[in-house]
Amino acid sequence: MTRVAFRFCVVYFGLFCLLFAQIVFVYAGVLTRILPADAVIWQLTLIEPALTWVGQHVFGVHAVLHRDSGSGDQAVIWVMLFVIVVIAMLATAVWSVLDRHRPDYTRLHAWFCVFLRLCLGGQLLFYGIAKVIPTQMPAPPLAALLQPFGELTPASVLWLQVGTSLPYEIALGTVELVAGLLLFWNRTATLGALLAAMAMAQVFLLNLSYDVPVKILSSHLLLLSMFLLAPQARRLADLLILQRPAQAATQPPLFADARRNRLAAAVVAVLGVWALAGCLVSGVAAWRDYGGGRAKPELYGIWEVTDPGVEDSDWRRVVFDAPGVLTYQRVDGALRDAPISVEPDGTIRADGLQLRPLRQGPDRLELDGRIADRPLTLRLQRVDPQSFPLYSNGFRWVQDYPRFAGQIN
Repeated sequence: MTRVAFRFCVVYFGLFCLLFAQIVFVYAGVLTRILPADAVIWQLTLIEPALTWVGQHVFGVHAVLHRDSGSGDQAVIWVMLFVIVVIAMLATAVWSVLDRHRPDYTRLHAWFCVFLRLCLGGQLLFYGIAKVIPTQMPAPPLAALLQPFGELTPASVLWLQVGTSLPYEIALGTVELVAGLLLFWNRTATLGALLAAMAMAQVFLLNLSYDVPVKILSSHLLLLSMFLLAPQARRLADLLILQRPAQAATQPPLFADARRNRLAAAVVAVLGVWALAGCLVSGVAAWRDYGGGRAKPELYGIWEVTDPGVEDSDWRRVVFDAPGVLTYQRVDGALRDAPISVEPDGTIRADGLQLRPLRQGPDRLELDGRIADRPLTLRLQRVDPQSFPLYSNGFRWVQDYPRFAGQIN
């Protein structure tokens, strides 16, 4: 039964790691910066027609790959899991018949564990760097300060909660990063798998609790961690639970020759350095492009409308935060984003909108122009970010009363 389960795991996890979009892609390293944007999903793009056919004829759903979506839980990916399970079951049955006399799979198990360590370690480096260089959950945008809490999705709440505290996000990323690095060295691989299992258990729970569309990947990374820990289960139980002396945890050799094993260990370590370099380059670029290191627009800030200019104007606030986007809040509280372009003379243009900013002082602004062929003149006052408790609360060792919503003092 153990051999049958191993055969199934080899086929299932092997296909999943090779077909799921980003697992192999992380080993493009620094070359990811010059590859096309959709290169990360090349496997799914290749097999999409077959998956769409299965979705239509087996499940009666139109499962297509949404290339503009960052969701890892798309219907087409669930169909892919079904196909992988079917293939794994059929392959296991055939393999079990043809190879029923083999007593064990010691050498194959050793190679497969190295493969899984590379797959798991690469993803931990990817997500760890995205938090250590905090771009996965960036600091809350200015518009989020104006949005009613009830309008947020659970996933948005999680993202804003983590992004509010950069030290906390960096600490989360450090755990994933350290776990990933440990997996690339034989002596520390078991510790890396143990740390990865704890980290991925928390991530999977968060994805379930906050409906984050990374449930498929996080659950499988947890399973990979557990597979790597399975051979060490008795040793870990002796050490951590039964408080008995435990044998040293070692990784099974890939070759009979010690020199070849040392060379293989060096290759795995080099792959780890290569993947880490790629994640660092991408992380720094993301920080500069859309993270906390990006250039802020000249009019950066939240601007309160003090004089709408016309009676029927429904503009309440204007927000300049992300480059190329103007966010305005209407009197009813609704927030709207408008893609804009800024001309050399400072004129702001968008679909049906033309505004010329005139600075009346460091914290005063006038926007004069036209909207939907009607003249519009807005006089605005910059809002001090420290007026929001999220920014002004700070950190205190001594608190006589807890500080929650509405408690400013």
